[in-house]
Order: sequence, then structure tokens, then C-alpha cells
Amino acid sequence: MALDTTHPSKFSTPLIDKHVLRDALGTFATGVTIVTTLSPSGEPIGFTANSFTSVSLDPPLILVCIAKSAAGYAIYNAASTYCVNILAQTQRDLSGIFAARGADKFGGISWRKGETGSPILDGGVAHFDCAMHETVDAGDHAILIGRVVEFKTNDGEPLCYHRGKYAALAQAYTTPANYVSARASEPPHLIQTHIQQMGDPS
Repeated sequence: MALDTTHPSKFSTPLIDKHVLRDALGTFATGVTIVTTLSPSGEPIGFTANSFTSVSLDPPLILVCIAKSAAGYAIYNAASTYCVNILAQTQRDLSGIFAARGADKFGGISWRKGETGSPILDGGVAHFDCAMHETVDAGDHAILIGRVVEFKTNDGEPLCYHRGKYAALAQAYTTPANYVSARASEPPHLIQTHIQQMGDPS
């Protein structure tokens, strides 16, 4: 029997405006990813997402969320693998392509199959090729928890997202010589470069 881990709440939330809530959540700066897999017929599919995070190092688990309204939701919910591709600053256009519905998303794009068979996009700052570990129903989204099978990173600059805009990291400091100077250094800040609302992934 499956363990029910949901917790009933005594608090009611009927007055929360979901659009205002979305704007508030957007104050948390994130990276931008494209999550890929293969359809049952073997066709590559993908969607843009910034709801990505690490979960565990032992075992190596990550997660990403997909809207139930997404065109590819049923495929991802039943998939046995997926790959999270973390985008570089230069891939803003790619993010827009994979956020749109009905586009020929893989036309003219350089990619290869990873160890699991899921597409790995060229040009990103990292990828995490995963076997599906667990899917969790979560309101109007599903949480896809993946076990990392293979990953790779490089020194590229990531594409960021903040307050509904694409952004880039600007290094506002030099590499500190020690921990004390590290704490005194100014942190990187975000330069917002382009307004682009991320719609429901498709």
C-alpha cells in the first residue's frame, strides 16, 4: 500500500490571486532549462522549465515540474527517462522555441542521444541525463524526480530568469584570496535583458 504523505491543512487559501502569487514567486532568480525525452514513437520532445532543483546526492536525484496543461504532460508522466539541459546565455532564443506550442522544436538544432536515449542539446552549460525515479502529483503540476545516470558541465555562463525576464549573471567581484575576503565580497547580480513570460510548457 502506498504511503499517503499529504497533510490536510486547517488553513484556507481562497483569497490568493494566482497571478499575484506567480509574480511573487518570480522574485526568486533561477536558471533556465529545457527538459527532453522521447515520445513512445521515438520522436524527441522538450519543454522550457525553470522549476528545477537538486534533491539528493545519495542517491543522485533531481526534480523538475511540468504543468498538467502542457501538451506533452502525458508523455512525461509515463516516461522512463528524461534529460535536463541547463541553458547558456546564448540560448535565449532556444528557450523561447521550447516554451512555445506547436513549434518544430528540434528542426535545425544540434543534439544527440544520451545514455538513456533522451536528447542532449549542444551548447548548454550542463546536462543531467536521468532515469525516472518517481512521479508525484502536485496540484496543477506533476513533479518528475529523476535519478542521474550521467551528467556533464562546462564553464559557460548560464541563462537566468527573474521577475518574468531573462537575465544574465554579472560578476561584480574578483575571485577572493580566502574565505574572509569571500564573505566581504559583493555577490554577483542579475542584469535583466529581455521580457519574456514563460508560458505553460508544451
